[in-house]
Amino acid sequence: MYHPVVNQHMADFSFEQDTRVFRNRDALTEQYTPDELVGRDEELSEFHAALQPVINGENPSNIFIYGKSGVGKTAATRFLLQRLERDVADVDEVDLTTIEVNCDGLNTSYQTAVELVNRMRDPGNEMSSTGYPQAAVYNGLWEELETQGGIVLIVLDEVDHIDDDSILYQLSRARDNGVIDNVDLGVIGISNDLSFREDLSSKVRSSLCEREVNFSAYNATELQEVLRQRETVAFHDDTLEDEVVPLCAAYGARDSGDARQALDLLLMAGDLARQDDAEHVTEQHVRRAKNKLKKNQVEEGISTLSPHGQYALYALVVLEERGETPARTRDVVPVYQEVCRQQGDEPVSLRSIRDHLASLAQLGIIDRMEKNRGRDGGKFTEQQLNHEVEIVRAGVSELLELDPSAV
Repeated sequence: MYHPVVNQHMADFSFEQDTRVFRNRDALTEQYTPDELVGRDEELSEFHAALQPVINGENPSNIFIYGKSGVGKTAATRFLLQRLERDVADVDEVDLTTIEVNCDGLNTSYQTAVELVNRMRDPGNEMSSTGYPQAAVYNGLWEELETQGGIVLIVLDEVDHIDDDSILYQLSRARDNGVIDNVDLGVIGISNDLSFREDLSSKVRSSLCEREVNFSAYNATELQEVLRQRETVAFHDDTLEDEVVPLCAAYGARDSGDARQALDLLLMAGDLARQDDAEHVTEQHVRRAKNKLKKNQVEEGISTLSPHGQYALYALVVLEERGETPARTRDVVPVYQEVCRQQGDEPVSLRSIRDHLASLAQLGIIDRMEKNRGRDGGKFTEQQLNHEVEIVRAGVSELLELDPSAV
């Protein structure tokens, strides 16, 4: 039998409850819906007006919500629907059902329709995700909706993940097409992709987008409101030093006005303070949290790259450390080719290298600048890292076995 050797000097890693920093840590997570939403008054007013027909027992509008990630679209939807369900409960003649589906991972209309059917069925009676003709799935959907009756609001979050718009057309035109009779159906589509609406067919766009609400990015002042509200729930009194919330808000505003990023930053800063056995969350905790989160984001982005995309990125790391960036593509190529040699791979074409560099720019890992030196110098592109070289090197080194001295 194996008997582990116990080091008498080993630290004690037993667990005890620790509530010194956080009062309710969950208030900083994505699952939390606050009692009030701050910094979104204009958007909430428009959204509220679009939902008003429901409480009146009238046909609900189809609503399309769009804006960048982290600007409060899903939180606002849940907040207003919770209020609507609460207030409808006092109106005898209105029967409301809401169904929310996140379409991340549901790539087709078929999969989405099956998911909607199963949300309305009892456990053990679900429809299989494969094996049915699409017409049979839609017939099952109409039957379940008819069984619900009254007013049904279907929320399709991250609707841009669906590759085809069949389900959007079917849902938004169901009443007009005569496939439902006993239910008044409304669809709320939520998208991070600002161009998704324009990519819809005209017949879907005209019916799905009856009412539109555009959520703009948060500015620093609005982000401070959001963070102050969560602070009162998440932390004990006087736990945050004065500069913590303004600094988190400033970082969030700089990163595209994303409240989720600002909240994640405040959460990580609190975790670091707890780890340090500190009584207060300080500016230094925020700066450490920022570096840690940035490293995680960069590593996640790098992990999605193909091997040759990673080689091209490592070539830029080498050039950055040599002080030779911004670098033209022609200067990246020989370093990239040496990285390929180390990895035992054949280099790809110049065109493919340009495509890999463009992908890196889309991920925000590098910056690309178009240059025009006129008739003599011509047009060319320069690249440089968009993050600290140590963070990018650490991220790419996790995936590639490289000898820095050999490149």
